[in-house]
Amino acid sequence: MTITVTINGTSKRLAIEPGERLFELLRREGYMGVKTGCGTGDCGACAVLLNGRAVNSCIVFAAKADGGEVTTVEGLERDGRLHPVQEAFLDEGGIQCGYCTPGMVIGAVDLLSRNPEPTEDEIRQGLSGNLCRCTGYVKQVRAVQQAAAAMKGGGNDG
Repeated sequence: MTITVTINGTSKRLAIEPGERLFELLRREGYMGVKTGCGTGDCGACAVLLNGRAVNSCIVFAAKADGGEVTTVEGLERDGRLHPVQEAFLDEGGIQCGYCTPGMVIGAVDLLSRNPEPTEDEIRQGLSGNLCRCTGYVKQVRAVQQAAAAMKGGGNDG
């Protein structure tokens, strides 16, 4: 089967196998920011934006992306500038080992697109689908708060 999908702003026609997961397609196409973790949709390491909403790509069939738009963590930067969420994760030290970071960044971008001024509790709830073994999420919460302020102030909102 062949699908047409826009990945990080580039339209592509791609052959997929029946039952192939979006995660597998993206990795095969070289998008290494999409990490494999649990494979069951529980950890969030594979999160991408599909038509503007965060999804765990390990539990979404690639065929579901046909005609759609996928954004990976690599696709958040614009004109050589990192997205404010990416900048904030760097500034606040919210990266730790980095394995869960792409999924957390995607989750934060989705949250801020729906709620530009989240409370700390709303941020924690928004990141709750992303499991991290390195941290207590304090730096990540601060990073989302910083990004929200930057985006409200006219920063690059992706």
